[in-house]
Amino acid sequence: MEGTSFEQMLKAGVHFGHLKRKWNPNMAPYIFTEKKGIHIIDLHKTSVKLDEAAAAMKQIAKSGKKILFVATKKQAKEVVTERVKAVGMPYVTERWSGGMLTNFATIRKAVRKMSQIDKMSQDGTLNTMSKRERLQVSRQRAKMEKNLGSITDLTRIPAAIFIVDVTKEHIALAEAKKLGIPVFAMVDTNSDPRPVDFPIPSNDDASLSIALVLDSLVQAVAEGLQERKADKDSQDAAIAASKAKAEAAEAPEAVVEAVAEEVAEEVAVKEAAPKEEKKGAEKSED
Repeated sequence: MEGTSFEQMLKAGVHFGHLKRKWNPNMAPYIFTEKKGIHIIDLHKTSVKLDEAAAAMKQIAKSGKKILFVATKKQAKEVVTERVKAVGMPYVTERWSGGMLTNFATIRKAVRKMSQIDKMSQDGTLNTMSKRERLQVSRQRAKMEKNLGSITDLTRIPAAIFIVDVTKEHIALAEAKKLGIPVFAMVDTNSDPRPVDFPIPSNDDASLSIALVLDSLVQAVAEGLQERKADKDSQDAAIAASKAKAEAAEAPEAVVEAVAEEVAEEVAVKEAAPKEEKKGAEKSED
């Protein structure tokens, strides 16, 4: 896994924070200096934190668990959708529905409702409804698709959550903390990094900055998935080899059994022959 270079982060504007008057004092350890009233983030610390987050995400992906990516701000929607969809992870880029984590069972019911509507459409049940009812169902389906379509494969609580802008996504952060779900997040100079397990000090307002951080994390997830697949293939190969070896070891026994059966048949034939001859002789005497 290649780390993101200092030059790449500079070019993407990862170091630009908010106005000094809007800062959160808890971000002090990650601030390098102040320039023209704007806080400048220490990119050396960003690099270290990004590597830590990427390594942790890679292990989660390798274990086969899901990471939920959350970014509903305009600058991040398209970036997150494009990159996260490529690695098959769930994401939320429209609106965070309250209780998406803490009331997960209800969210799953809504997702199942979507599947039911799709089934009704396929088997022709929708066609038996009135035009008004069909319109209502279609609108309901479209609304659910917009808000929940990207998490249809999330069948259980995610192993971790990644957030772009914890200040904006404070409800998602609170739900994750309540359930003890590890939180990865981009934290700008106006945010509080303390509730975040893997804070990545960075500019969370610029699409280039968001894309650069996300590229590094998604690459780590992809590598974790590849290693998982390689391990599974290796395990399957080992099982197949072991099975073949066991079959080979059993082969001699099978040969012995086959020979024994042939010998038994020959003996039976020989024993039967004199009896047949004796019977023939008796009949001739008669």
